[in-house]
Amino acid sequence: MNLKKDSMVVRDGLFVVLCILGLALYFTPLRELIGLSLHKELYSHIVLIPIVSLYFMYLKRRVIFCDLAYSYRAGIPLISAGPLFYFLGKYCMTTLSQNDYLSIMMFGAVTWFLGSFILCFGIHAFRKGAFPLLFLVFMIPIPSAVLDPFILFLQKGSLYVAHGVFKLTGIAFFREGFVFSLAGIDIEVAKECSGIRSSIALFITSILAGRLFVRKGWRRIVLALSAFPIAIFKNGLRVVTLSLLAAYVDKTFITNSWLHRSGGIPFFLVALVFLTSVLWLLRKSEKKSITKAEQQGVETGSISRDGRHNGLKRTIVE
Repeated sequence: MNLKKDSMVVRDGLFVVLCILGLALYFTPLRELIGLSLHKELYSHIVLIPIVSLYFMYLKRRVIFCDLAYSYRAGIPLISAGPLFYFLGKYCMTTLSQNDYLSIMMFGAVTWFLGSFILCFGIHAFRKGAFPLLFLVFMIPIPSAVLDPFILFLQKGSLYVAHGVFKLTGIAFFREGFVFSLAGIDIEVAKECSGIRSSIALFITSILAGRLFVRKGWRRIVLALSAFPIAIFKNGLRVVTLSLLAAYVDKTFITNSWLHRSGGIPFFLVALVFLTSVLWLLRKSEKKSITKAEQQGVETGSISRDGRHNGLKRTIVE
């Protein structure tokens, strides 16, 4: 028993040392990322990611750490990749935007941490804790090569939704490109109006909701993907609301108002209502499939001579 405890102390100690070394190596970019997350809306979710990850690790700690073994073959290459990404980021720092520089740096930091975990606790523990560990990927800023086309996609989607809603209202308007003209004012659906921040937040929320309330993998995927059309619809609705308020109440609604600067919050709540509805439908579908599987299991159970069921089979859909 003492040998086992000593082994755990050594294993935990090695992991802590590796984490401290990683924090020391990536201290400057981590500090820069935290500063951005506190001052720029696009990065505001990042500071919460480690907290959520630790929470899920804590919930599954007995399952994750029940069967431990060192895994040098998988862990050492990942740990070695960490410094490579660090020096790559430093080398390309002057030619990259701040976003892309931090993207490379955080990819290296997450790789270092995952490699440290695998080395100290093994592949089996990593598989058991895959969700909270891989959830740390959301700490990595989205590279511009992916972010810019995605923003354009959201921008165009919001534009088309707003166009459709304007038609439903019956209000006379004219659209040219990304600009709506109505009641003597012009409203542009700019990149800043794409709703990228709320879309990321809704996507992460859908992943967490799927993990907590949905069992089947394909239903979790459906829930996560539904976040994007919901986000686009929500953002198009916001564009129309602000435009109508500016046109028929006060122009400051579109230029200098709380609803324009921070009004995404009430519209985000609307998006959550839609997401909750999708979640409810998926859970209802899942319960039906489980009930059906249980009924089929009962029907296939063998019956003994005295009329009782023997070898009853119940298939529970995980």
